[in-house]
Amino acid sequence: MDSSSNAGNGGSQRLLALAQHLRMYKPPPFPEDIVEQSIEERGGKVVSQVGFPESATPIAQNPEKFRPNKAAVLICLFEGDAGDLRVILTKRSSKLSTHSGEVALPGGKAEEGDKDDGDTAKREAQEEIGLDPELVNVVTVLEPFLSKHLLRVVPVVGLLHDKKAFKPVLNPAEVESVFDAPLEMFLKDENRSQEEREWMGEKYLIHFFDYEIEHKKYLIWGLTAGILIRAASVVYQRPPAFMEQNPKFKIPQVVTKDSVMR
Repeated sequence: MDSSSNAGNGGSQRLLALAQHLRMYKPPPFPEDIVEQSIEERGGKVVSQVGFPESATPIAQNPEKFRPNKAAVLICLFEGDAGDLRVILTKRSSKLSTHSGEVALPGGKAEEGDKDDGDTAKREAQEEIGLDPELVNVVTVLEPFLSKHLLRVVPVVGLLHDKKAFKPVLNPAEVESVFDAPLEMFLKDENRSQEEREWMGEKYLIHFFDYEIEHKKYLIWGLTAGILIRAASVVYQRPPAFMEQNPKFKIPQVVTKDSVMR
């Protein structure tokens, strides 16, 4: 995991206990032989209408033909003034050609110089919102998710012990705003709606969370919502108060750059 010495110093007892707990977490196994290369996610950023844990997504047909690009997102948690656990989120720039104005976790595709998924997530967070990597203590990763465009996304959980040290500097080409939300809300049925969709004969649910902070309203949904539901379940050690209904679909035999989950 991460060895940022500055990030681990100080911090509340709750965050220190959470770090110890999360370091013991082991994500479900996933096949390492399908983690490389080749499907493009337009724009390179990890925002999608739909996302599911890879372990819930059987790769049953010719897995050697399915080699998604790797990406990582940062689930950066800190303790709020009220003592609650909160997560940093962004709203994508309205000028972007794809997924403009949507809520996302900081993150993007892995680059050649990245040592691991934590490196990717922290580098992207620094590029997007000016979050100093030295402030973030990476404690675990969750199981990979598959995005709508079949990009393999690894959620990286990091703790921010000194929130006041984070001075956001937004990259206006990518990010319109940065905000935070309580992690526990993604286990609750409040301010949540859902849509049932179907892909290759299998029905699944997409979750939508309405959230308001500082008189601004945000809609958190799809891949970002799915990842945060999973993260909250791991952190709070309980399932959500609603049915998730992930699909049990098969990847098409031949996956192209145009292959998406509808």
